[in-house]
Amino acid sequence: MGRRNITPVSDFILMGLTDSEEIRLVLCTLFLLIYLITVLGNVGMILIICLDSQLHTPMYFFLSHLSFLDLSYSSVITPKTLDNLLTFIKNISYTNCFTQMYCFVFLGATECFLLSSMAYDRCVAIRNPLHYSVVMSARRCCSLVFGSYLFGFTDSIVNALCMNKLHFCDSNVIYHFFCDVPPVLALSCTDTRDIEITISIFAGSTLVVSLITISVPYVSILSTILKITSTSEKQKAFSTCASHLLGVTIFYSTMVFTYLKPRKSYSLGKDQVASVFYTIVIPMLNPLI
Repeated sequence: MGRRNITPVSDFILMGLTDSEEIRLVLCTLFLLIYLITVLGNVGMILIICLDSQLHTPMYFFLSHLSFLDLSYSSVITPKTLDNLLTFIKNISYTNCFTQMYCFVFLGATECFLLSSMAYDRCVAIRNPLHYSVVMSARRCCSLVFGSYLFGFTDSIVNALCMNKLHFCDSNVIYHFFCDVPPVLALSCTDTRDIEITISIFAGSTLVVSLITISVPYVSILSTILKITSTSEKQKAFSTCASHLLGVTIFYSTMVFTYLKPRKSYSLGKDQVASVFYTIVIPMLNPLI
């Protein structure tokens, strides 16, 4: 085998979304506007829920945590993206890159299971409205939220343990606008096959299990709605879960498009567009929805 450069990498270069200065200014303005709306929308949602005693219900309890996750999620990615769009210095330190990645995995996985908890909440509200306050007690709501954060933390720890085994000694150019797992794995000068399998199993399990735990309550909700004879009652029942279902559809469609597909079908442009949606756009949309 030939000799290769084994100088350890101390920082990475984020290539971003485009090299065109005009497009970068447009994207920077757009992303800044989206981020401001995201911050105002999610902080406003949390404050309103905390200050209004009438909103101290299980549904709004989950919504407050969803707003917190969306705010954190966007803040992990967007500020650095804006900095890269405004300046020609696209470096990100090794520590900051992996901190961003672990936070991204933690918050993303947590949101998946929080959306599952919200689906269960909507199912109970429609199928057992008379026993809703008993079933969705404060203790159960806290347990569901705690479980969501625990699953997210577990995913992040597994990711951290796997990525900690890698060595970076050749290229340090990340062809993405943030430190996502696939483009960082591609830079490693060590064999990543086992690590890719482990990460894929955990990431795939998170998406699939959370999708199943969302789908089952909604199948139950649909069967209940179809049994209702009154059209107005059907509309009322559907309206209680329509916004959550819309948020789930947008979030999972982009996540599944990006991560649950063969590696050979990876497309830099298409994957970056999908990533913009679930990292920058969706945190803004959720409070509006």
